Amino acid sequence: MRRLFALILSLLTLWAVVITVGSDSVASAMAALRTRSSLPTVLLRWELGDYTSRDALSAVTALAIGQSPLLMASRTAVLQLWSTPESSDGNTEQPQEETPSKETPAAPTPETTVADNGITAQTIAPVSPAGYDVINGVYVKNTSIYTLDAAALAGSPYQVTLPEEAPQVLIVHTHGSEAYTMPPGQEYTPSGTCRTADTNYSVVRVGDEIATVLSSYGLSVVHDRSLYDDPEYDGAYTRSLDSIASYVEKYPSITYILDVHRDAIEDADGHQYKLVSTEDPSAAQVSLVIGTSGSGQSHDLWQENLKFALSVQQTITAEHPTLMRPVYVRNSRYNQHFTTGSLLVEVGAAGNSLDEALNGARLFAAGLAETITKK
Repeated sequence: MRRLFALILSLLTLWAVVITVGSDSVASAMAALRTRSSLPTVLLRWELGDYTSRDALSAVTALAIGQSPLLMASRTAVLQLWSTPESSDGNTEQPQEETPSKETPAAPTPETTVADNGITAQTIAPVSPAGYDVINGVYVKNTSIYTLDAAALAGSPYQVTLPEEAPQVLIVHTHGSEAYTMPPGQEYTPSGTCRTADTNYSVVRVGDEIATVLSSYGLSVVHDRSLYDDPEYDGAYTRSLDSIASYVEKYPSITYILDVHRDAIEDADGHQYKLVSTEDPSAAQVSLVIGTSGSGQSHDLWQENLKFALSVQQTITAEHPTLMRPVYVRNSRYNQHFTTGSLLVEVGAAGNSLDEALNGARLFAAGLAETITKK
């Protein structure tokens, strides 16, 4: 009697599926079987063991279902469907929860498909020490009134003292309207030659990128996006000086101050050049400038700032040999007398595109962060 009852149930299940689906395709059957309250579903789930122990079918039932390729082929798929939770939109994939990484962020990779702006590219990479001081493998162009003691600088490296308090980094732009040469179709509204008040296209945008990378390393950054050279260029350093002083007073934890600019390289006829890394041609070269004195003023921290620049440059060139231009030491003070971690950073030149500058900025910022955090 039990076997007869099982046979009758199997035949009823086959008949119900055929009537419900009206097709001999497995896909159509599965769609119908997803309606768990239907008669064929209830019968088939009972017969497959879904309501009990999911044991193998009885011999009589297996013999009956074996006569239907549709039921036999679908048995495994049916059980898998029922074991998967349903979602309201019919998608059976379950979202995967992402676990935040506690590892050091991977070095950014430059974009390799930046649009060409038509400007001739060159790479500044000294191959001879003539005209330079070479300190721990870093080329330094010294045009200041001071003589560098290369041995003393090499023997007394910069000591990293990252404060636990926040913020630790301040980014400013004394010449925030400095901009780049955009490819066709990406032009901005100019306020002068390669200058704009639109901070989405100027070095302020580059500062945004640097801040993002530094933050990814766990550093706390204040980014001052003010324009101190627009609408009036003269007096920009005085205005940015007042701002830096107020930030340092408000946040005594600020240890690293970056004044982010871009350079301008042109030939005798006024044609602009772009500066790119040899190994990363889509990345603009970066240069660090150290100020010693200016307007009759000097400060005692410039050698520590220079040690910091040398340390950053060593970190970066180990991975990107030509990303960094020589370090420049000049007579202007550049508002670097507040901390021993002050740098003037020139990202690319007027001939570079913004994308090239952003790529160079990412690589520079990663090396800077690794130097500061010693990771």
